[in-house]
Amino acid sequence: MKNIYIILMILIAIALFWNQNTVKPSLWIKITGIVLFFLGMMRLSAKTPSKNQDNEE
Repeated sequence: MKNIYIILMILIAIALFWNQNTVKPSLWIKITGIVLFFLGMMRLSAKTPSKNQDNEE
């Protein structure tokens, strides 16, 4: 599942860069892409353990 999110994040980043290089970039594509990118990164980073977890135990 993690690999799917990584691939999706890369594809979203490429789409955002492609949209930026067009003659008239679409604001709605930017907003949607940024929201999807942040949601995906949030899901990816939710599975990483905290550094302080060992200190609390």
